[in-house]
Amino acid sequence: MPIVALIIIGAAAGFLATRLMRIEADIPTTMLIGIAGALIGGMLLRFLVTVMGWLSGFVGAVLGALLVIWIWQTYLRR
Repeated sequence: MPIVALIIIGAAAGFLATRLMRIEADIPTTMLIGIAGALIGGMLLRFLVTVMGWLSGFVGAVLGALLVIWIWQTYLRR
């Protein structure tokens, strides 16, 4: 993410976060809070997407195995 976009998004996020948490802060502090939050949130989101990607593959494999067992018990086993 370009630096300018990070500063703009961080400033907006910091403004919104300080208002939601009812914190009075000056503009540089608000921007710093937002930029730090954007970095932490971005890393956390990437981690969750990675973990959920692995987890969704595992869940898909289990569901596929359950389907194979159901087909085997229903149609192939006599």
